Amino acid sequence: MPDPGAVGPELLASALIEVARESGTSVSAVYLLQPDEPVLQLAVLGGVPWEISMPWARVGLTTPSPVSDAVRERRLVWVSGQEELARRYPRLALVVPYRFTLAAAPITTGADAWGGLVLQWPASHPPRPSPREREGIAGACHRLGLLLRKAADGGQRIRPATEPVMLPPLRRRIAGPAEAQAAVDFAERLPGGSCSLDVDGRITFLSTEAAELLGVGIPELLGAKPWEALRWLADPTAEDSYRAAMLSRETVSFIALRPPDRWLSFSLVPDASGISVRIAPTHSAHAHAPATSPTGARPPTSPATGRATTLYHMMHLAATLTEAVGVRDVVEQVADQLLPAFGAAALALMTAEDGRLRITGYRGYTAELMERFDAAPLTSDTPAVHALTTGVPAFFATFDELKRAYPPADLQDAMGAWAFLPLITSGRPVGSLVLAYEQPHHFPPEERAVLTSTAGLIAQALDRARLYDTKHQLAHNLQEGLLPHTLPRVAGLDVAARYLPATRGMDVGGDFYDLIRLGPTTAAAAIGDVQGHNVNAAALMGQVRTAVHATAGAAPDEVLARTNRLVTDLDPDLFTSCLYVHLDLGAHTACLASAGHPPPLLRQPDGRTEPLPLPPGLLLGIEADTDYASTEIPLPPGSVLALYTDGLVEAPGIDIEDAVDDLAGALARADASGPQAMDAVAESLVQHARRSAPRGDDIALLLIHPTTPSSSHT
Repeated sequence: MPDPGAVGPELLASALIEVARESGTSVSAVYLLQPDEPVLQLAVLGGVPWEISMPWARVGLTTPSPVSDAVRERRLVWVSGQEELARRYPRLALVVPYRFTLAAAPITTGADAWGGLVLQWPASHPPRPSPREREGIAGACHRLGLLLRKAADGGQRIRPATEPVMLPPLRRRIAGPAEAQAAVDFAERLPGGSCSLDVDGRITFLSTEAAELLGVGIPELLGAKPWEALRWLADPTAEDSYRAAMLSRETVSFIALRPPDRWLSFSLVPDASGISVRIAPTHSAHAHAPATSPTGARPPTSPATGRATTLYHMMHLAATLTEAVGVRDVVEQVADQLLPAFGAAALALMTAEDGRLRITGYRGYTAELMERFDAAPLTSDTPAVHALTTGVPAFFATFDELKRAYPPADLQDAMGAWAFLPLITSGRPVGSLVLAYEQPHHFPPEERAVLTSTAGLIAQALDRARLYDTKHQLAHNLQEGLLPHTLPRVAGLDVAARYLPATRGMDVGGDFYDLIRLGPTTAAAAIGDVQGHNVNAAALMGQVRTAVHATAGAAPDEVLARTNRLVTDLDPDLFTSCLYVHLDLGAHTACLASAGHPPPLLRQPDGRTEPLPLPPGLLLGIEADTDYASTEIPLPPGSVLALYTDGLVEAPGIDIEDAVDDLAGALARADASGPQAMDAVAESLVQHARRSAPRGDDIALLLIHPTTPSSSHT
């Protein structure tokens, strides 16, 4: 659903144009953090076609890439040349084997992270940024951050669209009509052929001799991409040379055979506005003619996708699938790469479960339509089930073809062509993949072979992802089983708790919290964090919780001392931080003791909020005979005591004390009035942490709000 409080990224376009002019970059882009998932979305792009950038439209924060590293670690990432790119980002270097220099920097304001700025220079750029460039990049990120902050503060957060806002080409100057004709005359007088491509690779100018060398009239070529209009240029070399020129901003040359026997040389000279192409006759004694049909023009509106584009997306898909973790990752990667690679409009990924074909993920279809097709019995006579049960792909260029093969079929998706591909791994079917096209689409043998092979890669990734999801769910269930399902009702207290795991796979976090009712007017609260993310950490967390329960009611320093002796005797090679609080609601006081835990926050009834400077104490499990100190504080009705683990405040590049102060400010601004107020406050603090920086650790949060018994909530 569109967000009524959001505006488009067009507001950033003029600022990015200014950045590109000042820095002399060949490519510039702004990525924005999605508010509801750890993903960077390409929002504004200049200097390179959208088609080339499609594979990086969405970048996960944990994905190894310059922009995700820059945002996650809050630092400038500088990559100089292909060798350094291959060493640091091998997947990116595999798919983009061109020479260039790249910088990525985080866009932030204070503790808030908004996204990342990506700048690219030609390969001739010096290998390291100058102090002036560093200052310029920092200033650009600051200006972009202020724009984003201002929009958000005004209630209109800037959200990226499905496709980025494209910046106009940066031309050195604009020619008038008379000068334009003079330029044409100049090109016509030059020996050989002259041709101009825009940044998308379409022919915008062609000299008479160039048309004669290519063997096609000027009107048939204007507006077309050469490798789509000329069958003998459909070899990936031509399109790949265009990509190399656009990304490296270096002159690129190649030789091609115009059938039957005429060799032509092409020299591509790029700049920000496009590419100038010089075409000349040549000869090649060692090359041989590619297996293509005789020369002829293909209509510029042909839906065929360039072979280089397809290979580009397929290489990227193969590389990304090796890093996809869960089923959702696989669906996203397949949709991001497969649809643009083959010009499809929609896809559905299905898996066999309990005798039915379940919709696992989709793109381009509506949820209502997917619900109608979900859970089809494996005995039903449908092309998707048939592809799964027989292992044979099916291709239908039109609905009439589909109807002839499956007479009961009804046209429900308003599409014009379909490919039904079995997903088979190790000889075992795991599901089906449906690709749909808006218009009738003829599937040549080569495309059918590539689609079938790609389905095999997807099947392997999907099988791994389903295993991961199963293990992850088991780990999640184990984690939940070790945490309290509900907190006890305590008269005079409004409490709220949050736990957000940040771990993946079978890793289990060691964060915990607890609220223990001791008597009519007394209670105890505890929060802690066991070192590590594994089953051992979770097991120790359960033992620490049990020890705290067993000793709850004693003085806080004694509770920690006894728990510490138990942890030390267990000798788990893991350390634990813990904060224990004894609450006396009748006396309106709290007594606290800390074992190396982050300081709690106390918000007074008037809204003043500050961290409590408790004696830190030694972590549990280091020294058996450790003493801890108790600190008593007033805790009047209307105050809020916030206990949390370090995942709520720790982030790369942020000073921990600044982060704690920033969290205190967020607690002070939160609305703590009304019923169930603490739930709303807890949610606002979690959202604040997510917005301020990407988190790499679990988060546990426990809020304690003394009220009068008649107004308490749980």
